Amino acid sequence: MTEPVPAAPFAVVPGSRIRELLAGREKQVISIVSDAYRTHGAGRTVNPPSYFLRFPDRPNARIIALPAALGGPAPRDGIKWISSFPDNVAAGLPRASAVLVLNDHATGRPLACLEGSVISAARTAASAALAAAVLTRDRPRPRRLGIVGAGLIARYVAAFLGADGWSFDEVRVNDLSADHADGLLAYLRRAGRPASPLLRTSSIEDTIRSSDLVVFATVTAEPHVTETEWFAHRPVVLHVSLRDLAPEIVLGAANVVDDVDHCLRAGTSPHLAEQVAGDRSFVTGTLHDVMTGRVRVPPDLPVIFSPFGLGVLDLALGGWVYDELAAHGELTEVADFFVEEPGSWP
Repeated sequence: MTEPVPAAPFAVVPGSRIRELLAGREKQVISIVSDAYRTHGAGRTVNPPSYFLRFPDRPNARIIALPAALGGPAPRDGIKWISSFPDNVAAGLPRASAVLVLNDHATGRPLACLEGSVISAARTAASAALAAAVLTRDRPRPRRLGIVGAGLIARYVAAFLGADGWSFDEVRVNDLSADHADGLLAYLRRAGRPASPLLRTSSIEDTIRSSDLVVFATVTAEPHVTETEWFAHRPVVLHVSLRDLAPEIVLGAANVVDDVDHCLRAGTSPHLAEQVAGDRSFVTGTLHDVMTGRVRVPPDLPVIFSPFGLGVLDLALGGWVYDELAAHGELTEVADFFVEEPGSWP
């Protein structure tokens, strides 16, 4: 008779503890994300298309399910469930909230529910910082940073860039809300990085034209940047928010994505570019392709990195958080979360 597998207790991990654990470990998080990209690029993941739950009465809101399985020496299975409700901001609530559920790889039983917005923000910022380093290997290192959209993700990206050794001669911040822009600038001043001077701009054009590295971290649902000449100086663009750029800008650039099939869907700028072009030939390759030298980014074009956001990245970082807390006996377990009735097992 097969010996019964001992069931791991179910645990709940709050965001405050995750934030404490990740603080000061930005370079380690970048390494975790880099390893996850390599695992995905090697075909050792299962990362189905994300499912978008939308609401007819709230067209700007959505909740997204990202199921995934990450292979390798420490396999992970699970799902991220993340909501984006932009109207929350006016009510003093965060735009995004999320949970990450980890499942036991052997039994499929849920192991833990982790607060997911901190993990999501950290893996997004780590992905952006990794891309910034990889995509500038064969061109002069950017000295001027421009940030469009001054929310939580922009703050995380700036923090990860600074922690990864980036410094800039100038940082420009643009946001529809002057208060949000000033809030990000105040954060950068307190952090003492990544540059001085720090400027709030009223013009997206000025932010782009004056920057060698541009970060888009907005909540826009459709393209609002349409002028291709704004990118004539060939900046590297971290298009984190995915929907800011008109198809013409995408088609005039070297385009790097995290995953082609995932990124060219759901009305992203690359998806719209595909509809205009009729094919996917404008995609230069994936970040993994560039990391491994399979693809070189041409130096005579703007470079746009468009990361759709892979669930395997959340699993990689969430799994690391779970293991760290478990190793130190810090998991908050929920007794009797599952109802066990052995006599009724089929």
